[in-house]
Amino acid sequence: MTKSTNMKLAGGAVTLLASAAFATGAFADGETIAVFTKNQTNPYFQTVRVGADAAAKSLNAKTLHYIPTKPDSIPEQLSQIEDVIVKKPSSIVFIPVDYKAMVPGVEQINSAKIPVVNVTDRSEGGKFVAFVGADDYSLGLETARYLLKTLGGKGNIVIIEGVKGSLTNVDRVRGFYDALKENPGAKLLAAQPANYQRLQALQVMENLMQSNSQIDGVLAANDAMAIGAIEALDGANRKAQVIGVNGTKEAVDAIKAGKLLASGDYNGFVQGCVGTMIAIRALRNEPVVTEIVLKPTVITKDNYQPYDVALDARKCPSWDEAAKLGVK
Repeated sequence: MTKSTNMKLAGGAVTLLASAAFATGAFADGETIAVFTKNQTNPYFQTVRVGADAAAKSLNAKTLHYIPTKPDSIPEQLSQIEDVIVKKPSSIVFIPVDYKAMVPGVEQINSAKIPVVNVTDRSEGGKFVAFVGADDYSLGLETARYLLKTLGGKGNIVIIEGVKGSLTNVDRVRGFYDALKENPGAKLLAAQPANYQRLQALQVMENLMQSNSQIDGVLAANDAMAIGAIEALDGANRKAQVIGVNGTKEAVDAIKAGKLLASGDYNGFVQGCVGTMIAIRALRNEPVVTEIVLKPTVITKDNYQPYDVALDARKCPSWDEAAKLGVK
């Protein structure tokens, strides 16, 4: 194992031999893992929660979920952090609702000496056992390339962005723009935010259609917004090729139905699984990988079958499989 593998092992010279140790049952169990996600409106975060639950159950641990009732609410997540510190869980799996604004909250968790694993959105500050996420730029680039290839490198394009300033949005949209630069025959008509929300995307798409008589392609920064854009297109009896990002079951169903062209696999289930596995392994003094960034995959009508599995029927990877996911 070399530095070039992008696998950094916590604690220095350790090896990935812990699967055997797990099998022996030599470590304590029954830990409680507090799992922080952003909202209940974006299906992606449900996949993270189900993955976390599956991993915890397989390792004889428990989960406690913290979800803001108002989507992506900074004050509410800060309040939930104060609550979780009082409850003193064994460890925390944490997705910040805002990668900058939640840094003081992470520092409070650090001060309370509760280990925390950062998942999905990389926090700008604070100390973490590990980070588990995906390459948002590559997901944006590859999904946009697929759309533009389908359109023959030309056509009128609109971008529906997520939350302005969020890392996932910044990187995915940067990938969209770079793919457009590669295809000078394509014309970007507009780029507007819909904050990763389905209903907002529906409304944004309706407005975009009123201003533009011909839209050939829609680059949506997540699946929920892609589905909202499709609903707007259907309502207006118009057609356009649409892509999303996240690889949710809803997106896979839409790809099967021919409604959605493609989605980038953000793999929230695996992120939830692996983040929770790392949290538990660290508690049990087992080796962990301190950074896993999943490779991009574009889900299309030609390769959706492995993703066409009910969420509650999916299985977490083994630790050995998980440890290899971040290897470039």
